[in-house]
Amino acid sequence: MEATARLGVLASGRGSNVRALIEAHARGDLSPPIAVVISNNSTAGALALARDHGIATAHISSRTCADPSATLLQTLRDHDANVLVLAGYMKQLDPSVVAAFAGRSVNIHPAPLPRFGGPGMFGDHVHRAVLAAGVTTTGPTVHRVTEDYDEGETLAHHPVPVQPGDDISSLAARVLTAEHALYWQTIEAQFGRGSADSR
Repeated sequence: MEATARLGVLASGRGSNVRALIEAHARGDLSPPIAVVISNNSTAGALALARDHGIATAHISSRTCADPSATLLQTLRDHDANVLVLAGYMKQLDPSVVAAFAGRSVNIHPAPLPRFGGPGMFGDHVHRAVLAAGVTTTGPTVHRVTEDYDEGETLAHHPVPVQPGDDISSLAARVLTAEHALYWQTIEAQFGRGSADSR
């Protein structure tokens, strides 16, 4: 791939992982810059956050264009984004987008895969399932994006203990803290300075 990675970030919500990526790049820990932040939600905090940091943004949904997937791909090209980063993006990617970024797209999931992944497994649903299963360890997983939910190759996992007395809220908060570190570290390892993909 190109010598210099540029991230196209897709997010639907408040953007806490987007913030973590922005801060990691500002510190010099994450070498690839964020070229554009795209959301299917016009009121997403991730868009406001990106604008506040001078990062290009776009709102792309079926309400704004006839072919959202084609518009998404064109927007990524327009900003020279060559790595796709899903950060709480709540829409399944069209196969054309997955194919265009094959091997160059990543997602973060808040629990071990494949056990706690698949359709419908997002947010509190994941943490509820973890607690119901009675496991002692959970934690975020970074994986490559494929056409099927949460089925791509696992790139990294950070174990997070499930503590006695945990509820969904306390567990989610601890996992999110781990996500914020794991995601930029994995992206840097895969696409940053000295990575195999950057050479």
